[in-house]
Amino acid sequence: MTLTELRYVVTLAKEKHFGRAAERCHVSQPTLSVAVKKLEDELDVLLFERSKSRIRVTEAGERIIAQAQRVLDQVGVIRDLAQDGKNQLNSPVKVGAIYTIGPYLFPHLLPELRRVAVDMPLYIEENYTATLRQKLRQAELDAIIIALPFDEPEVVTLPLYDEPFVVLLPAGHPLTAQQALTAEQLATEQLLLLGPGHCFRDQVLDACPPLVEAMTRKADAEDAPSLVTEGSSLETIRHMVASGLGITVLPLSAATAMQYQKNLLEVRPFVAPVPFRTVALAWRVTFPRPQAIDVLSLAASQCRVIEKASHDTPVTSAGA
Repeated sequence: MTLTELRYVVTLAKEKHFGRAAERCHVSQPTLSVAVKKLEDELDVLLFERSKSRIRVTEAGERIIAQAQRVLDQVGVIRDLAQDGKNQLNSPVKVGAIYTIGPYLFPHLLPELRRVAVDMPLYIEENYTATLRQKLRQAELDAIIIALPFDEPEVVTLPLYDEPFVVLLPAGHPLTAQQALTAEQLATEQLLLLGPGHCFRDQVLDACPPLVEAMTRKADAEDAPSLVTEGSSLETIRHMVASGLGITVLPLSAATAMQYQKNLLEVRPFVAPVPFRTVALAWRVTFPRPQAIDVLSLAASQCRVIEKASHDTPVTSAGA
């Protein structure tokens, strides 16, 4: 077997289409098809199930292709060792972030990176944790920025900063009379949250058990109005709060990024212990550019989008 054949089967597993895989590998479709079949014959195992409408990786193929990806990663390490001293900061890095971090971190991160690594631009993607996890594993992303805990074999995680949660309210709401709020006070309000699938929704509910209890009571009560209205993004939820539909819990970076006039929205901290999330950087142990990771993590830590001045109280983790 050859490294080229391994690269072909890894690409085909990602694309699930011979034509697209051949295009990504810059070869003709017959060339790629012959190489894949040659490797299957050599290994005496079927890596892909083929039909007119789809291609599916077999169970044996999943294990072999995962190992092939590790081999290709190690080749990158070997090439880097062979060129000891090569500048690791002069080519792009592919970075992903979850939806509730990317829009608020990247505007601060990119200027810092331009200052310390001007020749290292970022390819950026925002997505769900599960999708970013898969793309990191398949080397489609070099590093991802997520909320802890995050466990993945052969992946290193580095905590960057802790970010407290705050309450966002429409101006004039009765709760704005309070300097700080408890989860119990929120449990009787119309709450706006992200829909299922967003890890921040789970973090909020884990951090505020009274909200879960109130939601359960509402679900059990006949003809009771819904306690929770779901939004597709933190920005959508912020717009709904500004319109007076309800209140929400946001990470501090999202709450303080608002573009509204001050007479529309107000922010209140939680009573101690304050719920928070830990934002972290994750990358494969085989990623061959450790200096790029060092610069990325340092820049993210130094450009922290947390306003700490009014949040010196002890906090309790919200999970992930």
